[in-house]
Amino acid sequence: MKKEMRVAKYDEFSGPKAVKVGKMEVPDLKEGEILVRIEAAGVNPVDAVITKGYYKDMMPHSFPIIPGWDFAGVIEDRGHAARRFEVGEEVFAYARRPEVKWGTFAEYIVIPESYVARRPENISMEAVSAIPLAGLTAYQSLYQYGNLSAGQKLLILGASGGVGSFGIQLAKAKGAEVIGVASKKNHDYMKSLGADHTVDYNGGDVGEAVKEIYPEGVDLIFDCTSGETLQQSLKCLKDSGKLVSILNQGNELDPKIDFQFVFVEPNALQLNHLRQLVEEGKVKVQVSKTYKLEEAVDALEQIASRHTTGKIVIKP
Repeated sequence: MKKEMRVAKYDEFSGPKAVKVGKMEVPDLKEGEILVRIEAAGVNPVDAVITKGYYKDMMPHSFPIIPGWDFAGVIEDRGHAARRFEVGEEVFAYARRPEVKWGTFAEYIVIPESYVARRPENISMEAVSAIPLAGLTAYQSLYQYGNLSAGQKLLILGASGGVGSFGIQLAKAKGAEVIGVASKKNHDYMKSLGADHTVDYNGGDVGEAVKEIYPEGVDLIFDCTSGETLQQSLKCLKDSGKLVSILNQGNELDPKIDFQFVFVEPNALQLNHLRQLVEEGKVKVQVSKTYKLEEAVDALEQIASRHTTGKIVIKP
């Protein structure tokens, strides 16, 4: 008899309210795969977006779909040739597969061993589960595509959210100067993460405010919000500067701008580096709220509001 697990799942693209808690069979282990008991699953804005079908033409989907791409957990079984880790080891991963179906809002996940890394040992499993998607997004945006280096000036739009919070800390670990943009109530939080300067997007033109701080402009803009805030900010980007966005795919942008859209990919080597930075105390993770699996709809609606400070997680 096949093993069953409790999951949050949905059968139609009608938003977070379509998500229900039920049971599904745990998939069979294949070559190179491991079975992980999920201790906690991070919640990200994309999880809510996918329930509305916004990515159905970008990647294949198969109902029923379990939301969630972040997890921290314990290895319970291993398939053929999956021998990098032992049964009982605690790991974490960004679990996005080529097909959207088997997510992390569940008691178990079967995943290629190549996706996972040993988890940071100095923080809780809840905090660990909040790292992969947001941490890798910031890592790839700033280090891989932004080529951020010491002494450069970085502007982060939406710097108090999950990705932006990692962005501030990774930039400071690299030795860059950081301006964080968010509402006034989050300025102390951004400074606690290491932001050198803060700007309130409700306080006037963001680009003009940044030029008062750095008249010569900034070397890199990391866009986690897009919209009017991004358009205002472009005036403070140096001619030699670069724009990296996780939302804007180049729409309504001057083709002369050095631009990169980033859709984060799983990368266990980069997760290992993030683990080291966390264990060294250079990156901290703030979990603002933990939800039960039965509260998955509430968690998805909260993250969809785009007014979440730090990270939220689900404990199956």
